[in-house]
Amino acid sequence: MLEKLLRRDGDGGSTWCRRASPTEEKVRFDAVLTSGWRKPQAPTRDELVMEPRWATVHSGDAELFSAAEAEHIMGMPAIAKHHWTAADVRELMDDARHWPRYELLDGELLVTNAPTAAHQIAVSDVLLKVAAYCKHEGIGEALMSPADIMLAPESIMQPDVFVVPNSVIPVDEPLRWPHVTSLLLAVEVLSPSTMREDRIRKRDFFLANGVGEYWIVDLDARVIERWTADRNRPDIRRDGLVWRPAGARTPLVLDVAAFFAENKGLRRTI
Repeated sequence: MLEKLLRRDGDGGSTWCRRASPTEEKVRFDAVLTSGWRKPQAPTRDELVMEPRWATVHSGDAELFSAAEAEHIMGMPAIAKHHWTAADVRELMDDARHWPRYELLDGELLVTNAPTAAHQIAVSDVLLKVAAYCKHEGIGEALMSPADIMLAPESIMQPDVFVVPNSVIPVDEPLRWPHVTSLLLAVEVLSPSTMREDRIRKRDFFLANGVGEYWIVDLDARVIERWTADRNRPDIRRDGLVWRPAGARTPLVLDVAAFFAENKGLRRTI
């Protein structure tokens, strides 16, 4: 069905538009990533302002599609916003490709391109330490994204590392993403493009929706910010971090200084 936009063409005529399907959007969005978004330089603000979910059709002509849009390339919001749904975002997600990563927060699509090597080294190191502790204590499963976690209706989150508590893991069937309704821990490793989302919006979302603790690993400052729902400020850990979730007999003692010293390449700029 066609709908007329509130604008006119240069020749004074009206421009007719129809809503593009999520499948069409994915094809066009992948084309944009291939042709430009993976350039090493950061995109300008103008480059991020795209036609929101419309494909133009001129009367009597073939369909002419506009450039595909990501609602929010992580770290810089688009000006024209569309309210996305979980169904919309899942149509963009491709099990065969880990990147770009799509998340949904407050009706806004968040898109993250492939991270740096330093980011992935840090993620792997955190996962190994947390997973070994969880297995020893028998408190849950430590995993890493890609994931499809819905902690609140119409949300999709993919923290870098997270711990699923035993209380939501089924005994008689495999663990699936719909089972994950709470987390003992969520961890994000900062990247330049995700800093604002990780430190503010994701922090608030996780702590308000059943996540026991939220850690932010800052590769440049070489610290781990520890957030809990009962604190208004982070507990900045430079030397050591002690984590003892519910049900654990002994705490996890993480030597933060050693974590960074063991790999001097842990810099966001790699």
